Amino acid sequence: MAPSLDDGSCLFNFAVREGNGVKGMVDLGLSKVPEPYIQPPKERIDKQKATRHEQEPIDLSRLNGPDHDQVVKEIVTAAETLGFFQLVNHGVPVDLLESLKDAAHNFFGQPSAKKAVYRKEVSPSPLVKYGTSFVPEKEKALEWKDYISLVYTNDAEALEQWPEECREVALEYLKTSMNMVRKLVEVLMGNLGVQLDDSKLDALVGMKMVNMNFYPTCPNPDLTVGVGRHSDMGTLTILLQDGIGGLYVKVTEETDDIGKKGEWVEIPPLPGALVINVGDTLQILSNGKYKSAEHRVRTTSTKSRVSIPIFTTPKPSEKIAPLPQLVEKDGVARYRELVFGDYMKNFFGNAHDGKKSLDFAQINSA
Repeated sequence: MAPSLDDGSCLFNFAVREGNGVKGMVDLGLSKVPEPYIQPPKERIDKQKATRHEQEPIDLSRLNGPDHDQVVKEIVTAAETLGFFQLVNHGVPVDLLESLKDAAHNFFGQPSAKKAVYRKEVSPSPLVKYGTSFVPEKEKALEWKDYISLVYTNDAEALEQWPEECREVALEYLKTSMNMVRKLVEVLMGNLGVQLDDSKLDALVGMKMVNMNFYPTCPNPDLTVGVGRHSDMGTLTILLQDGIGGLYVKVTEETDDIGKKGEWVEIPPLPGALVINVGDTLQILSNGKYKSAEHRVRTTSTKSRVSIPIFTTPKPSEKIAPLPQLVEKDGVARYRELVFGDYMKNFFGNAHDGKKSLDFAQINSA
């Protein structure tokens, strides 16, 4: 018997606890957004009020030539202002990116029962978690999103434990992206005066996770969000968007070519490009010089959307703190030293709320 979508607890059980997700709900046939998914007015995304981010993507292949210094400047400036930029000629084959989108659609297109086996409470592997929204138990309004999260330990465990519908292409995406990640982290840390060897790189990106996000078509996109306002907890996020769009970033540093402070700009999909964004870890390490980007995702009524991020973070046991040379230069440490696992626990223990996750690391200036 189909659940009553007008009954909040019944809907919560169906979508969250039983693992049917938003996709299962939409498949029942929806003419309007159920009440638990209606966002308060201040959280809704007004497409008409947002501007588009029209800056040219950064061409990473130019890093190894005569334009090296110019490319470094472009990467550093983006990290210091918006915290977001797009990258082309990044070394990840475009046909692999297309295969990745197909694999995501194939996974989420399966019957709910096949996906629900990976729910956190029952998943046969600690490396695989399927779910919906972000922290449904703590959210005032649910997010219009289903996801599968794949933690990387080594190739063998990924090929054995990740879902067969997407394991090979997700692993290839992760592995071919790491050379690009290394180059970006070297540029950003080099600008802060840190030379990166393998152990230092591992301290920053020792844990890696591929997520596949699925945003089903929505009857009233103006009332919902695919993902609420948040910044990512890690070092860098690499994101593949499909052609539909819906990613918005908040402007924190006013510049002529981006927009006014407090405005939201849309990051339009560019064929073959990857979106890069700075996470909280880099903001903490840089003592606030680099800005983790507050972003959110709009839903759409025309076609289901997929996005596939790679999250690179320190390992949970790693300690993170502002770099000593920056503290000395700035005369103040803006964040305290903390164990990254504690930061993760706080991040995943609360609903999305802008950049509030950084409060956990902030030093209170009483």
